Amino acid sequence: MEKNKIYQGDCLEEMKKLPEKSVNMCMTSPPYWALRDYGDGNSQIWDGDENCEHEWKIEITKRPNSSGGQSSKKLKIKGQDNFQNFTDYHKRETTSDFCSKCGAWKGQLGLEPTFDLYIKHLCNIFDEVKRVLRDDGTCWVNLGDCYAGAMGKKSGWTDNKAVKNSVEKGVTLTNKTKIIHQLPQKCLVGIPLRFALEMINRGWILRNTIIWHKPNAMPSSVKDRFTVDFEYIFFFSKKKKYYFETQFEPLKTMENRPNGVVRNREYNYDSKENKNPSAYLKQDNVPSKNSNTYKGFNKRYIPPIQGRNKRTVWTINPKPFKEAHFAVYPEELCETPIRASCPEGGIVLDCFFGSGTTGLVALKQGKNFLGIELNEEYIKIAKKRLKPFLEQETLK
Repeated sequence: MEKNKIYQGDCLEEMKKLPEKSVNMCMTSPPYWALRDYGDGNSQIWDGDENCEHEWKIEITKRPNSSGGQSSKKLKIKGQDNFQNFTDYHKRETTSDFCSKCGAWKGQLGLEPTFDLYIKHLCNIFDEVKRVLRDDGTCWVNLGDCYAGAMGKKSGWTDNKAVKNSVEKGVTLTNKTKIIHQLPQKCLVGIPLRFALEMINRGWILRNTIIWHKPNAMPSSVKDRFTVDFEYIFFFSKKKKYYFETQFEPLKTMENRPNGVVRNREYNYDSKENKNPSAYLKQDNVPSKNSNTYKGFNKRYIPPIQGRNKRTVWTINPKPFKEAHFAVYPEELCETPIRASCPEGGIVLDCFFGSGTTGLVALKQGKNFLGIELNEEYIKIAKKRLKPFLEQETLK
């Protein structure tokens, strides 16, 4: 296995080539369900029999009807003897997403006809991540949700008309996907939660659900719900014991108060501690009751430390990226996971490498990356971003 390299291909197949227990952590963001069509070049074959000679064509036979159909001449043919001739004339082949022999599905991850199939494919990929992850490794997954129904669907349109309109706007597959399933229109699908539960069912340990709050989220024109300004990041571990370096955030600052003194209510300390301050104050560097840094039973002295344990709501602004990649998460989003879960010199895997943000942050922190990406154009973008840092490491 070569470190600091981008492998082009299907992530499931490429990961099968990697040694077992060979990476320290995984940080990634897979394609969201029913969000974007990345083009035919990104289609893959899922499930089914790998030895099957797949047949993607299906036959459609139209019965004669009184409307005239495509051939008024054929409709004039009368009699039972000519019925088979008529149906053969109208029989046509059309392309199917499913193999008529083994049931395999052909398409892009994220454009499955049902969210259940999407969750299955996604978790199959993370089963392979689990195999290549060290026993003390962790997995961090950024995933967003969506609503059932077509984008831009006007009031009073039928589902067929909505699909027809989406064809003209170039979002055919994503709209069709969100229309044809069992949820009511306008219902939040709950993709991240469904994914997390299936990962737990498959043996992963869910350690945290992190909320990525976006202060500058895109405004929404909806009038019957609130604007969504967050996404999920799930923090999984393979085993109960794993590598983790505690991350801190600054304590709350308070105007006109001595450094190191905080109110109990601001940090949710047990109110019983107020009754006997000497029982809970640390003995090292504890000021006397007459000093400036301790005033009364309703306050507690906190010795100068790195800060408090980092919380699970991270406020990070999405940042635009000038290259031709649609979904780029900001560097700041993966800085904390990589710092917390990968030791210096370790390997960070991103099986949906995209434009290479994960690899970029890993290199900046003195760590290695391993990227897998299907789209050749995105690989070119990633290599361009990573080249200066890789050259710098080579010089060192």
